[in-house]
Amino acid sequence: MFYYKIHKSGGTTLLAVCDSELLGKTFEEGRLALQISREFYGEQKIGNEVLDLFPRADTINIAGNNIVSIVLKNKWVSKKGIIRIKGIPHAQIFSL
Repeated sequence: MFYYKIHKSGGTTLLAVCDSELLGKTFEEGRLALQISREFYGEQKIGNEVLDLFPRADTINIAGNNIVSIVLKNKWVSKKGIIRIKGIPHAQIFSL
């Protein structure tokens, strides 16, 4: 399961998705920090159907092993597009 939130601003749509067990946690490594807040990632739960929301977003922000694995498998991002902070994979996907 995942938590997600859709943010709309100025005609653009950002979709934030994280693995459910990460919500409310912060990961820091060196100068990098990944904060998985309810305000950004939301409070709505969803399963693998989260991929149905991807085509509607201009930007997608994902965090967690499970969501990143699904996104890799469905070719929404390549391995080169993923960073890890304290072992937690994170990626941002932009539509062109």
